[in-house]
Amino acid sequence: MTPTSTPPTHPTASNPVPRHSASTGTGCLVFITGASSGIGQALALQCLRRGWRVALVARRLDALQQWIAQQGVGSDRARAYAADVTDSAGFLDAAQRCRDEWGLPDTVIANAGISVGMDTREREDLQVMQDTFLLNNLGMATTFHAFLADMQARGSGTLVGIASVAAIRGLPGHGAYCASKAAVVAYCESLRGECRATGVRVVTLLPGYIETPLTAGNPYPMPFLMPAEQFAHQALSAIERGDSYRVIPWQMAWVARLLRLLPNGLFDRLFAGRGRKPRRGT
Repeated sequence: MTPTSTPPTHPTASNPVPRHSASTGTGCLVFITGASSGIGQALALQCLRRGWRVALVARRLDALQQWIAQQGVGSDRARAYAADVTDSAGFLDAAQRCRDEWGLPDTVIANAGISVGMDTREREDLQVMQDTFLLNNLGMATTFHAFLADMQARGSGTLVGIASVAAIRGLPGHGAYCASKAAVVAYCESLRGECRATGVRVVTLLPGYIETPLTAGNPYPMPFLMPAEQFAHQALSAIERGDSYRVIPWQMAWVARLLRLLPNGLFDRLFAGRGRKPRRGT
């Protein structure tokens, strides 16, 4: 993550994006969507601990402001912006307010997302799939759109897409979520290729099971369940190292590799009878 006050840095494997000293009280500017709870909030906290400035974005402005007050930091360190990534016009207005006040972010983390079970037999669940793709996919593209062109003109910046290990294989009852996160992986990979020569990096992060409100109601075992704060620490370390793709935790990365290799018949038998993600309103 390169601060806007310094000349553009083009990160490579041998020249990773530098760390910034938390003792300065200032540093690079990180823009995070879905920052009112869960992974987004944990990422914001880890950024503040590193001495970076954080723009927190979510629909619930009061929740963001309350959390900032609890951290005991001033408006020179953290600011809240109310926006819904599914409302492109409103979101782009909020992004512009951030830029007017603080300048172009160094890192943008598209974290806003939902996870809801669906049953294709149920007509109302067609809306669930539409809502999931609208938030998890179009919302991410809207977030990146707000900053990409000017990052490329500056010659530096990092775009981070939060996917999921659920992108690896489709799980029963998770059709909308798994499909949307697989689309996140493919979208970020495409964008990474487009940005390769511009100085803008694209990072894809695939969390395993993380302790958040989204996973609290899952009626099935969640191996390698990780606290959100621990995930955030490892996620920011991966971004700083210059990783382009990272599954967190590492144990889940090995599970993901194995799942990719399993023949369909064996995969189907292993997951037969597994609990389904609760549907909306159930």
